[in-house]
Amino acid sequence: MSQRILQAIRDLLQREAVPFREVHHAPTFTSEESAQARGEDLRTGGKAILMKVDATFRLFVLSAALKVDSPAIKQRFQAKKLRFATSEELQHLTGLVPGSVPPFGQPILPFALFADPSIQAQDKIAFNAGSLTDSIVMASEDYLKVAKPEVFAFAMKE
Repeated sequence: MSQRILQAIRDLLQREAVPFREVHHAPTFTSEESAQARGEDLRTGGKAILMKVDATFRLFVLSAALKVDSPAIKQRFQAKKLRFATSEELQHLTGLVPGSVPPFGQPILPFALFADPSIQAQDKIAFNAGSLTDSIVMASEDYLKVAKPEVFAFAMKE
């Protein structure tokens, strides 16, 4: 599954004529490890988090230097319940393991996509692309143009 997702991202970026850099590295399990392996600042990392908002799974992307502000998401969707997807749900819905989820909704992953303004605040975005060993680094502006997330504020400092 992970190679299929990586290839789908490559195909999408090439079709849109978006320049990107691919980095193959040792497995990384945290945002800090990923940033180090890519040689990028932690803030450049795009952390993709699958969350269940009431009954619907949605994908949220924010700077790896920040954490999710749950009340902001609940307020945006007028939701009563909000939680992170379990690793079993993630595996079932995407075929991916935690830490390998790329920051893309349709056509890569079957979820509505939302990005925090912290993504726009950096010149670049770097993210694991369907595995713990493959990353992509690209211009944030290009990412926003290709991924087409809805942007609203839902991140806060650690």
